[in-house]
Amino acid sequence: MKPRFENRAVIITGALGGIGLAVARRFAAEGARLTLLDLNADQGGEVVAELKILGAADVLSLACDIGDEAAVAAAVQASVDRHGSLDVVVNVAGQMIYRPIAELTGDDWRRLLNVNLIGAALLTGHALRLMQPGGSVVNIASIHARQTSPDVAPYAAAKAGLLSLTRTASIEGRAKGIRVNAILPGAIDTPMLWDSPNIASGAEVLAPGDVGQPDDVAGPVLFLASDDARFVTGVSMEVDGGRLAKL
Repeated sequence: MKPRFENRAVIITGALGGIGLAVARRFAAEGARLTLLDLNADQGGEVVAELKILGAADVLSLACDIGDEAAVAAAVQASVDRHGSLDVVVNVAGQMIYRPIAELTGDDWRRLLNVNLIGAALLTGHALRLMQPGGSVVNIASIHARQTSPDVAPYAAAKAGLLSLTRTASIEGRAKGIRVNAILPGAIDTPMLWDSPNIASGAEVLAPGDVGQPDDVAGPVLFLASDDARFVTGVSMEVDGGRLAKL
């Protein structure tokens, strides 16, 4: 069977670790041309080598602050110059801080909104301008967009905004043949999860079956980005092991 993404050009943010890296590995195994965007590119060389071994047709790794409009535009242009097109965007990059609303500053809010919402919005705008029919955007939101816990208000608000962005972009993209969907991961075994003081304090309680692996998110990402989901757009898919389904 022909790989679903053979020679298709894919941009992934937050691509050098956690969910982003798991997504990149899956696309590599299906022959994609990858552009990896990450604020910290120190490990880019090792990841590029690994992804080529897995089967990526080409890999470009770029340091990029996705909240910086000029940096995002330059990264997208570099990707298109290298790969000749833009077929898929996966917005994974995210950041949390843990602080009560009463202690948050304007800079705190702007920083978290830039990383968790504005960057995805900028890349979605480029996708709607550059993609041909059949293109796809997948936004990684969070179950915090639906139900949340103390001390993560900017993150939760940004992820809720990302769901709204997904819906509007799916409407605007429909006439262009571009699909836009979102995934809401639950607790995933990444440093972001275990760095949470809410977990350490017991404010957020996890049963053993509540914690998934990055690859548990990567599989649904590839489905939504693929032609298998050609009639799926504007959807927000919870990937949380059923955590939100509990009473």
